[in-house]
Amino acid sequence: MVHVVARMELNENCFDKMMDILRDLVPVVRAEDGCIMYNPSMDVDGNKTFLTIVESWESEAHLKAHLASPHMADYRVAVADLRKSSDVKVMTPVL
Repeated sequence: MVHVVARMELNENCFDKMMDILRDLVPVVRAEDGCIMYNPSMDVDGNKTFLTIVESWESEAHLKAHLASPHMADYRVAVADLRKSSDVKVMTPVL
C-alpha cells in the first residue's frame, strides 16, 4: 500500500473553481483499480488558500497507473492556472 499527501496552495479566489473540477474528478479516481481512498480536504480553520488531497493506493503500480491516466492529464491542464504551488509526498506504511 502507498499513501499520498498532495498539498497545494491555490491562487486567490480559485477555491470554488478547484472544487468544481474536483467534484467531477473524484468519482472517476475513486473508481480506478487500486484506489482505496481519494479525499480532497481543507484545513480545519476554513482557510481556502490551501487544499490537500489524501490518497491511498493498493500499490505503487496502481498509483503510477493513476498518474498516467488521461483524466489526470486533463486535470493537470485544468488546474495549472489555479495553483501557486504543490507538494506531493508518497509514503508507505512501516507498521
